[in-house]
Amino acid sequence: MDKELIEFINYVVIEKGLSKNTKDSYLRDLNKYKDFLKNKNIKDITTCDIEKYIKNLNNDGKSTATVARNIASIRNFHKYISRVYNVFDPTGSIASPKLSKKLPKVLTLEEVDLLLDINPKSEFEYRNKAMLELMYASGLRVSELVSLTVNDVSLENNVVKCFGKGSKERIIPIGDVAVEALKEYLLKRNVMLKGYFTDSLFLNNHGKELTRQGFFKILKKVAKETGVKSDFSPHTLRHSFATHLIENGADLRVIQELMGHENISTTEIYTHVRTDLIKKNYDEFHPRSKKE
Repeated sequence: MDKELIEFINYVVIEKGLSKNTKDSYLRDLNKYKDFLKNKNIKDITTCDIEKYIKNLNNDGKSTATVARNIASIRNFHKYISRVYNVFDPTGSIASPKLSKKLPKVLTLEEVDLLLDINPKSEFEYRNKAMLELMYASGLRVSELVSLTVNDVSLENNVVKCFGKGSKERIIPIGDVAVEALKEYLLKRNVMLKGYFTDSLFLNNHGKELTRQGFFKILKKVAKETGVKSDFSPHTLRHSFATHLIENGADLRVIQELMGHENISTTEIYTHVRTDLIKKNYDEFHPRSKKE
């Protein structure tokens, strides 16, 4: 299976153009699957074998989302092998577990104002303000944010260029506040390079490209310092960007384009967030919403 696995990974990276994160996810899932087959000494894989593996994942307490992702990885791998080598695909009758649509957590406008209320003094604080203003202004994924180069931002045209899932390029407009924060940060960026040369836009304390984990640490630190008490992740800023656009009347198709969603159904979840908010406000403020 090692040879086929390498071929499949090359296929998803080179031909399908999937991101490094997706490639790593496939590798992680399929290596565990491979180890299971090896330990059980299974060579001719059947549907029953795959069902046993899925049962193992459930017994190990894996979440529904994790199990569903593993099934998708295994299914895509076997589909590829079946097509290339003209062999039986044992995943045909394997069903994916139903995922409950969980509404994304979002920050209120007041919480966003608190989070972005940074009065920078050091170069690191200028960086933090620029990153957070840009993320909220553009709805970028954290992986897209930390991958930006200096040339990906056009401050004259108020746009940022990024490469999302499947290496698809998109151009996103950004507001004057984010542009101003970026201009101020770029004046300090040279100090942060510490003798290194890199075109990465956002740098860590060592003058190198910031990582996703590094951004998360910074976000938690800033939230604590600015008094935002909500427990949230970098993705919450992306969800807040979309939800606040919906609340102010933005078109769903425009939000889909801005966020780089392939399918409009992914974007539609934000209309549910808005509906929930409307209902909550109705229940709270309408004088006859509840029986006495």
